[in-house]
Amino acid sequence: MAKLHSYLILSSVFNGVRLLPGFNSALSSSVRTIATHMSVKGIPKKHDCFDNVDDALDLFDKMIQKYPKPSILEFNKLFAATVRMKHYAVVVSMFLCRIDFGLSVLGKMLKLGVEPDVVTFSTLINGLVKASKFSLTVSLFDEMVEKGYQPNLFTYNIILNGLSKMGDTDRALRFLRLMEEIGFKPDVVAYSTVIDCLCKNGLLKEALHLFSELKVKGNRPNIVIYNCLIHALCNLGQQKEARRLLSEMMENKISLDIFTYNIMIDAYCKEGMILEAIDIVRTMRKHGIESNVVTYSILVDAYCKEGMVSKAEHIVDMMRRQGIEPNVVTYTALIAGHCLQNKMGKARGVFQLMIKEDCAPNIHSYNVMFNGYCKAKRLDEAMELFNEISRTGPTPNNVTYSTLMQGMFQLRRVAAACKLLRKMLASALVPCQVTCLILLDGLCKCGKLKEH
Repeated sequence: MAKLHSYLILSSVFNGVRLLPGFNSALSSSVRTIATHMSVKGIPKKHDCFDNVDDALDLFDKMIQKYPKPSILEFNKLFAATVRMKHYAVVVSMFLCRIDFGLSVLGKMLKLGVEPDVVTFSTLINGLVKASKFSLTVSLFDEMVEKGYQPNLFTYNIILNGLSKMGDTDRALRFLRLMEEIGFKPDVVAYSTVIDCLCKNGLLKEALHLFSELKVKGNRPNIVIYNCLIHALCNLGQQKEARRLLSEMMENKISLDIFTYNIMIDAYCKEGMILEAIDIVRTMRKHGIESNVVTYSILVDAYCKEGMVSKAEHIVDMMRRQGIEPNVVTYTALIAGHCLQNKMGKARGVFQLMIKEDCAPNIHSYNVMFNGYCKAKRLDEAMELFNEISRTGPTPNNVTYSTLMQGMFQLRRVAAACKLLRKMLASALVPCQVTCLILLDGLCKCGKLKEH
């Protein structure tokens, strides 16, 4: 393959302008040193594992003190294992500089005659991407290529993943095209990365177009791609098209996983088609896949929204019999069901049970309780709960304050609502449009707008 110039790759994706013309000060000297020592090409191998990051750091220290020095493959195994433990900052500091010692480890490796290879760089780039240090990723990648060091398909897929992680669909698509232009045929991993990005950003039409292109080029879509598309279709209420893709998966002998089934179950439940959702659960079991906490939580939520709380409670009992503990989503759905029926005693009972079971309520759980109390005109109990989270619970959000203020205005407690607003502002939380509308509407209806 011909030598690649950096401006044909990342720089061209970023509108022909390099993000960092020179290296960031933390990278400058080390990366420039690497660029002059790039020659050895490596092949990824299965990496070793460590029990904790301290073991990896200890081994690294021993490796750089050893004579003769270990091969670059051994360093690659160490970097990869550290990335797998999700200690991205550690692998970057190993590779660039140990902040705690102020030591340029990479410079030391080069000084000792240990040259990095493509696997080393790919591992570092992967760590930078996962640590959301994408501007540094671009700089390192750009300098690598400019100095004549050729990344492999794995490296390109990492960069593509970084662009997608940023939600930059336009540049992700352009990078996919550039991969083809420079001779790297995007694989199914590359396509699945971009399709997932498009779906998450509401660009379903573009995602389906890329899906068709993938098949035309002779690639076989994997389950990740199907799940992304089915999820996006269901979110837009296009269950018919989602079912078509489901049938296509089966025809292509792609085994559906629990995630696929849960997407379809959730879609039917959102349409109020609980019986159809139960049918999918039965089909799932026939294929040897058992329901998990997500499946059960979807069903509990659906039954509660339809006013069938007793059936929801039966689902929770069935979960426990199967050794599956309800999570915060399950409990909150059940609380909401009781609140809808104005059974605040039962709602509070479930709320206290989840705390007893070491399942900490999140702010949504509290907001459901606040909404229930306010609709039942039991504002004092709502404020008792609010004072509780002010001391020990999660941080109140706009929904919290909006719900409580609306309850106060309904009971014409204008002074209390204004006091709560001041508390909200003091917490540095900016009122959203809904909060402002509730405030204006409440003051108008109470005839207090001019006074405030």
